[in-house]
Amino acid sequence: MTANYLEQLAAEWYEYSGYFVRRNVPVGPKPGGGFDTELTILAVHLDQRRVVQVEPSMDAHSWEKREKRYRDRFDAGQRFIPGLLGNFEPAAPIRQVALIGLGSRLNHPTLGGGEVLTLPDFLAEIIASVGEVADASGAVPQQYPILRTLQFVAENRRSVMAALLDQDPRQIGF
Repeated sequence: MTANYLEQLAAEWYEYSGYFVRRNVPVGPKPGGGFDTELTILAVHLDQRRVVQVEPSMDAHSWEKREKRYRDRFDAGQRFIPGLLGNFEPAAPIRQVALIGLGSRLNHPTLGGGEVLTLPDFLAEIIASVGEVADASGAVPQQYPILRTLQFVAENRRSVMAALLDQDPRQIGF
């Protein structure tokens, strides 16, 4: 199954964080076949009793167009996720996340009723977590190639920053 970058990143992160993850879950069966829509990422953490719906997008559409699309997806999530969970009772309401690659949450902290999470903020959260482990015993498993890359970037930040800033790594002060 092919996934875009944001979808793959979110799926890896939630699975690595202990969630069971399903991708592209079709919901709203139509009488003549097919489905109304799909939920891009559905993540369930059994121990913490948390449920997260993530709808990632790299689009550059207007905020009005995004609002409608996310509203449709998040409304579908509210309608259909409880039925997908069976007897599982989340401890909190379903967290619905609009993961956007382009744009800022400054003037748009929500979309379609879900919280906006920007790619830079999501990457910072991930790097802060995986970058805390500095030895091989805490390496991110190879089944999460994006997370593992981010861990290597965090561990080698001096060299990486020097390359990004076109400077001598010995001149980077952190």
